[in-house]
Amino acid sequence: MLFYFINLYKYLYKYLILKDIMDALQGIGEIGIGSRLKRVSEYMMRETQIVYDTFDIDFDPYLFPTFKIIKNKDGVTNTEINASLRTTQPATTQAINKLMKKRLIELKEDKDDKRKKIIYLSEKGKKLVQKITPIWNSIEETIKEYTCIKSNSLIEHLNILEEKFQKKSFSTAIIEHIKMNTQQLQSVEIINYKNEYASHFYDLNIEWLQTFFYVEPYDEEVLSNPDKYIINKGGRIFFAKINDEIVGTVALMPMGESNTYELTKMAVSPNHRGHKIGQHLMQHCINYAQENNFDKLILYSNTILENAIYIYRKYGFIEIPVEENCPYERCNIKMELKSL
Repeated sequence: MLFYFINLYKYLYKYLILKDIMDALQGIGEIGIGSRLKRVSEYMMRETQIVYDTFDIDFDPYLFPTFKIIKNKDGVTNTEINASLRTTQPATTQAINKLMKKRLIELKEDKDDKRKKIIYLSEKGKKLVQKITPIWNSIEETIKEYTCIKSNSLIEHLNILEEKFQKKSFSTAIIEHIKMNTQQLQSVEIINYKNEYASHFYDLNIEWLQTFFYVEPYDEEVLSNPDKYIINKGGRIFFAKINDEIVGTVALMPMGESNTYELTKMAVSPNHRGHKIGQHLMQHCINYAQENNFDKLILYSNTILENAIYIYRKYGFIEIPVEENCPYERCNIKMELKSL
């Protein structure tokens, strides 16, 4: 018992000392912005290394920028990497040497200039890319979640960010995301609309609209009357279900143009965003449109949703002009998918 209290005292003492130090650094204000950014950067690098170690990935997070450039280009020089990253030549050379030591890259002579060395991924490097890409995706989604902050200054932003790190470490959040993503990809089920799911259709969409925009009268009308505006007109509503929980929804709503449907009212539960559930729903809609010989799908969106626009393009949607009487005030981009 005495041993327990001694250890508890040591822990509390260490916690209070660290808390005072952190508060002191936060109290410096804008003049200490460089130190604050450095601390956050070093913390995130350490936490990312924990993630790599957890999943038995032999990689140094500090090598990521250099490795990613080599991965994205079919042959690149040391000078080109240096120019892209805007780092010092010694720093670039050091990163390349470390990647060489890990046998993740290889050097080949340039066909036209034998003095020039071109850097490529090795076979080991290509295998690492396949293994590590899902982890990078989870890291990216976790960073978005942690840094989606409303603040009046960068210092305030950092204060809130570090408070989030204290509540849940960056590595823990990433590992949870990876595990959840793996489980959800295996267990997500797309089901059809039933009257008992009407409240889910409404609630999921209202939450999404209030988070990213605001609820327009047209939204309220359609969401409150899915039978009237969608089902009874020959449209469809689908839901993503994990176990017994409805976690996402999407609708195919008939438009004035014959055999043309609006892909609309897509929303995913906040606890399940970033796990490709929206892409599952979209692929299901496209498959349904193909099976039922739709002429085309239309969607309305806003360019501030960069990730969503990227995914739409990935699935083959192209931008077309927005009509003057567009039903959505928030819309500034309209897209269509014809090649069904």
